[in-house]
Amino acid sequence: MDAHELITRNTSEVVTEEEVEALAADPDGKRVYVGYEPSGVLHIGHMLTANKLIDLQDAGFEVVVLLADVHAYLNDKGTFAEIRETAERMKQQFVAYGLDEDSTEFVYGSSFQLDDDYVLDTHQLEVSTTLNRAQRAMAELQGGDTAKVSHVVYPLMQALDIVYLDLDLAVGGLDQRKVHMLHREQIPAIESGESDHDYEARPCLHTPILADLTTGVGKMSSSGGVTISMEDSAEDIEEKVTSAFCPPTRDPDPDDDGNGRENPVLEIFQYHVFPRFERVVVERPEQYGGDLEYESYEALASDLESGELHPADAKGALADYLDELVAPGREVLRNADD
Repeated sequence: MDAHELITRNTSEVVTEEEVEALAADPDGKRVYVGYEPSGVLHIGHMLTANKLIDLQDAGFEVVVLLADVHAYLNDKGTFAEIRETAERMKQQFVAYGLDEDSTEFVYGSSFQLDDDYVLDTHQLEVSTTLNRAQRAMAELQGGDTAKVSHVVYPLMQALDIVYLDLDLAVGGLDQRKVHMLHREQIPAIESGESDHDYEARPCLHTPILADLTTGVGKMSSSGGVTISMEDSAEDIEEKVTSAFCPPTRDPDPDDDGNGRENPVLEIFQYHVFPRFERVVVERPEQYGGDLEYESYEALASDLESGELHPADAKGALADYLDELVAPGREVLRNADD
């Protein structure tokens, strides 16, 4: 797999192809980041973007993980002391999950977001950005009558972080697209003065949003519905995966109300399992045909859709592989509680 394929695989959007192709031609030493608000235990959404960071490390990038403590404070997630404690646990979980600690820089937002230059640049963005534009960017964070002034400042700071972390590429879930587009629109207009920072717009990669685990409709969310996290035991994962929406698609009923639904079991295989394992084995009793082995997601999806692979067998394998991915992070949490 060449660098460009490794960088862009399993992404929903590349902004822009030309810019990312230029990075792929010489990726060594380039810097990429994802920002995470320290608000709890790593869940499957964090892990999806972490898989992309692992791809980028394999391609030669240096990875920056922003532990966005100031953002968490603006979003009313606790005191700085409480947020910092959560952030330290998250850092350990990311390393346990598979990020190369030697080529990963963990940065607290408060280490630079309270400096005079950063604050003044934030004020420049406040002056140059319309309230309507900022509200569109913050839509995934908070909306309606409960929105606060801090929620409008939040995406402006995200746009500026990409500059102050001296990055070449930004990565985020597709729900971060509006923030990244805000960055590309507004950052080049900042009057840099004597600043050493580069105010050119950076390219962006957007990873998919997984479908709701139990229905296949809407997005999987840690704040509502069922998700998978590093807190889950092997039994928890098995129970959640067993109840996941995964219809047999060999003979679809055109009147079935499942039309338009995504298959979260297949999505997790595609975005979590196959990027981390060279081969997937689905164990089955001999009377049902014996074990099946897959070296690609496409082959497994094809067998599920043809009926060769039963959803129950696919779910059993998925639970096992997810547990293997989650187990090191679960151990970190267990040790932290001891």
